[in-house]
Amino acid sequence: MVDDTKPSSHHRATIEKIYQHPVSHNIQWHDVVSLLQSVADVTEEHDGRLKVTVGGETETFDPPAGHDVDVQMVVDLRRMLKGGGILPTS
Repeated sequence: MVDDTKPSSHHRATIEKIYQHPVSHNIQWHDVVSLLQSVADVTEEHDGRLKVTVGGETETFDPPAGHDVDVQMVVDLRRMLKGGGILPTS
């Protein structure tokens, strides 16, 4: 469920990492999930994938093999968050 309040400082830090150039290779999956749960409609599917809807766009994300998300997921997250008006504050 989407929380209409401002993102927490931890979520803002995750947003900053997602938009960082060059792409950060240190963005943990659990931080991404927590962020998405606070700004999007998130459903965990039976196979562990996350179905995420932000700003009318829905995408399904596979959990990474390790703790950190890969570059392609960061690119996909940027596009989705930007489309939903979720941008870094700085």
